[in-house]
Amino acid sequence: MSDVAFGDVPLVEVWRGGRLESLHRGHAVICDSRGVVESWGDPAAVIYPRSSCKMLQALPLLETGAGAGLWQKRLALSCASHQGAAIHTGAVSEWLAEMGLSEGDLRCGVQDPSDVAERNRLICTGDSACQLHNNCSGKHTGFLMLNKHLGGGSEYVELDHPVQKAVKAAFEEVTGEDSPGYGIDGCSAPNFATSVGGLARAMARFATATETDARGRAMVSLREAMAAHPEMVAGEGRACTELMRVMDGVAIKTGAEAVFVAMIPSKGLGVALKITDGATRASEAAIVAILSWLGVLDGQHPMALKRLGGPLTNWRGKAWGELRLAEGFC
Repeated sequence: MSDVAFGDVPLVEVWRGGRLESLHRGHAVICDSRGVVESWGDPAAVIYPRSSCKMLQALPLLETGAGAGLWQKRLALSCASHQGAAIHTGAVSEWLAEMGLSEGDLRCGVQDPSDVAERNRLICTGDSACQLHNNCSGKHTGFLMLNKHLGGGSEYVELDHPVQKAVKAAFEEVTGEDSPGYGIDGCSAPNFATSVGGLARAMARFATATETDARGRAMVSLREAMAAHPEMVAGEGRACTELMRVMDGVAIKTGAEAVFVAMIPSKGLGVALKITDGATRASEAAIVAILSWLGVLDGQHPMALKRLGGPLTNWRGKAWGELRLAEGFC
């Protein structure tokens, strides 16, 4: 395994006035059930997958039977980096209440909502944001449901807690790699490192999973829930939600610091990418490029052009430049 900056290659360019203004380098890997089928950069580059791996973190919830019978919307929410909109906070609150728990049992921390309507509501009413607004509150509610099943203590985000031990075991098994370490995520949970190739391998396993065993059933349930309820995975205006709405059965997920993954059941492929400088604009452009190149996203659809190929405009609506793919990428 190698450092994230070692072996990265140009992936996305920003042009203004006919000149190259900025360049985003990174790594991207496409895997099938046998291994890497295409790559740019170094598949061995080690990254923190951040929130892109939430479906991996949710596997023990279903594999143990703790989440048996969960609605699809709640499964999608367990994989979400949501906006803190009313549909998200309401769903988390109801889920917690049904378990006899409350917002105070979460350990994700308070985060202001990025949903404009909810942020305006808080300002107008004088209410304060709470942990329900945290973009990871759905994942943490899934952790709490798993914790009730496992009988662990209240601090379920600690590395040696049964919940995180179960998450790490599933993570390493599905990526096919021993994690070289972990970092603490924005929501306080451990985020286990892996290679870009390992993350793509995990996505291929989700893409090709069948309901022949507990893990396969869990993978199918999570990927189908994400694709069926993209509004729960992110929110209005977000790339995950808007792009999943215009594809057929493809599940995608972003992560902080410009990570993106995709599960493509129709082709049996998994995708993972990381932009070295952490720029979201570049990771969104790169995932659009790969999905279009693979033929599962119409690159001329407005939701695709919003991220790649369409004009970049200023506050007056005047075009000033464009995002382009670097030579040799897709």
